[in-house]
Amino acid sequence: MWVAAVPPVSAAEGHWFEQMKAEASDAELYQVLFEMPKGGDLHEHLSGSGLSEWWFDEAIAASAHGYRYYTKVKINNCREYGAATAPGTAPYYLMFTNITEARWRALPACEQGEYLPLSDLAPVVRAAWENSIRLDKPTEGRDEFFETHWSRLGDMAVNPWLIAELLYRNIRAFADEGLIYLEPQLPTQGYTMPDGSPIPEAQVAEIFRQRLGAKDVLATGMTVRFQQSLLRFAPNAEQQLREMYKLVAENDLWVAVNMVGREDNGKGYPLRFLSTLRELRRQYHGVKLSIHAGEVDEPNAHISDTLLLGADRIGHGVNLIADPDTLRLMRHGPYMVEINLVSNLLLEYVDDYSQHPFPEYLRVGIPVALSTDDRGMWDSTMTDEFYVAVREFNLSWDEVKLLSRNSLTYSFVEDDVKARLLGTYEDRIGAFEARMSKRGLKALKNKSAPKRSFICTRYGVCG
Repeated sequence: MWVAAVPPVSAAEGHWFEQMKAEASDAELYQVLFEMPKGGDLHEHLSGSGLSEWWFDEAIAASAHGYRYYTKVKINNCREYGAATAPGTAPYYLMFTNITEARWRALPACEQGEYLPLSDLAPVVRAAWENSIRLDKPTEGRDEFFETHWSRLGDMAVNPWLIAELLYRNIRAFADEGLIYLEPQLPTQGYTMPDGSPIPEAQVAEIFRQRLGAKDVLATGMTVRFQQSLLRFAPNAEQQLREMYKLVAENDLWVAVNMVGREDNGKGYPLRFLSTLRELRRQYHGVKLSIHAGEVDEPNAHISDTLLLGADRIGHGVNLIADPDTLRLMRHGPYMVEINLVSNLLLEYVDDYSQHPFPEYLRVGIPVALSTDDRGMWDSTMTDEFYVAVREFNLSWDEVKLLSRNSLTYSFVEDDVKARLLGTYEDRIGAFEARMSKRGLKALKNKSAPKRSFICTRYGVCG
């Protein structure tokens, strides 16, 4: 049991929460935070947020749209050592890469023998396949994530019908955790038919729009808007930015553009895009920017430069702590930092949570909100983010509520919808607070919160 050292407080200051932190078991604390109403998730890469078993199930189900996938299960050494890999394809020696049947048929016979249909995997091989797109070992980290996970997803990630089903699964799971808003990064470029032919962006956008309008999605009560995500170091990134900006300006479901990808790749430095964005702002209105910045080890001016680009929100912001001038600028808004505690630890931007700047930002008045980033690859949840924050930084009840309010206040949804969401949150959190302060842990439901491997492995709340 985790015991917090807390001073006596009055009921008005959240006495029930302080008492609960002092007396509850780890599992009870987790249950409280699972059942607690929450706001939104503003920093979520949709393709990185599919749990491994979801990917597998939806890849098999994709046969309804003509897609059949093969995955590499062995290496026959069909290529000469050191042979170049074709652009846009996975490294030859990478196991569990996934390709369509059309691409498999185009391979030489020797390489075809390295693959099996995804539907034919034995249970032990399926388990290894699922683990291949999780950071499930202590030796895995940033390079494993950036250099192999996305390569392994391969052709699965460019099937819009499959991605639409992952969207639904995320919406349903987040609703079960008490969220009411999602703003995932979901581009409309680069999708293909089973034969590899491109799908027009307008058709892709319509596939996602129709999926959001389905009864099972509407039944969750979740409000969803999207961001377009731009790979910042791509050679044609400026042209992609123009296309994305135009789509967001003309489509009510997409509300922002984001720049993603490793910041330690110098080809994606923020000021590369300054002239292009100034050009676009002369043509379009209403397009917001929420940009990854400060997700690096070393001090640099990326956050300051990203604000110059016009960003309203900063993704990660880990190294903001090393830029005192910008840190002072960001106190009390109007800019917000999207905090990803699980991601920053697993990708080794901090070695342990004592190094994380989140509590400094929170307690000097920089607007912050918790988010999940690529939760499918961490095998984690939004409840995990709150659990880490409460346990590692001894959050007060007012701080917990502020994080959810910020996730709605700084969202890019329309103002009238935002006001409605904030009202819904206040009603729900007020009712929860009243129930917990009156009955304490007895107010919890009998059904145990579902838990994923991150929280089980690191904190042992599943035993």
